[in-house]
Amino acid sequence: MKKIGNYTARGIVSESETEAGLPQKVPLFDGSFKTGYRVIGFKVWASSYDSSSSPDCIGKLSKNDLGISAAANFFRADDDNQIAWATSAGSSDGGLGFGDSILDKDNLIVEDLYVYVRTTGTNTNAINYLIEMEKYSISDWQGALSMARDRAQE
Repeated sequence: MKKIGNYTARGIVSESETEAGLPQKVPLFDGSFKTGYRVIGFKVWASSYDSSSSPDCIGKLSKNDLGISAAANFFRADDDNQIAWATSAGSSDGGLGFGDSILDKDNLIVEDLYVYVRTTGTNTNAINYLIEMEKYSISDWQGALSMARDRAQE
């Protein structure tokens, strides 16, 4: 594998979309098996910090669309589709309360990523996310193997 660049994806997704099984899709697949991405950073934070909102939130990245992601099973290290998890805690006067993030450093994404979020209380505001990745040139067989492995885990 040869590193050929860096890539950042950012956006918003709401918990109501996650509850409906509609995660935010981050399209990465360029039609070639010869490029892949490694996630090297993942952050989530609330989009609103007024006194009426509850800004604590959590997020995860998946290599496949998992459908509905129930709160009770949100963080699952035994699910090989999930490759990154992040938390954020904030308050109306606390600023950006980035929490912890955990990354499976043995990740290689050839196709797409999916962002799921959850918030505390009744907060329905959108949750921000930032994903930092490295882009690699890989061999055809590495790309095909990665895609086959991902499909087997669905």
